[in-house]
Amino acid sequence: MKRSTPKKKNKGFRGYKSHGWGSKKKHRGKGSRGGKGMAGTGKRADTKKPTIINLYGNDYFGKRGFVVPEAKPYTAINIRDLNVLVTKHFIKGEINLKDYGYGKLLAMGELHTALKITVERASKQTIEKVKNAGGSIVIESSKE
Repeated sequence: MKRSTPKKKNKGFRGYKSHGWGSKKKHRGKGSRGGKGMAGTGKRADTKKPTIINLYGNDYFGKRGFVVPEAKPYTAINIRDLNVLVTKHFIKGEINLKDYGYGKLLAMGELHTALKITVERASKQTIEKVKNAGGSIVIESSKE
């Protein structure tokens, strides 16, 4: 009779606590080989510290350097996309881009209508383009 599934290898190990790995302590993970990474190198208990320092020098242990804090990300919108926003929401006269989730206005495209735009940041080129279209930009500083 032919078996549909192959015979399991561990069937022969039933009743033997080691399952072929020697002592029952073995084959448990990283601990059986001294840990992972710098574990066991004498960082805590001086076990092998002199050897490590001789091989790798004093830079092996401890933290070095500093972490640069991340800059606050701004969600930007271009003038061409601002035109779409204005037509989509039927905006006339003035707009506060913070209400729509934008923190910066960029200069790609041309502005079709004269608007008073309130925004946290805008490039110099953007300010010129808005003024040429008959509008104005109010730079509003965020209070955080």
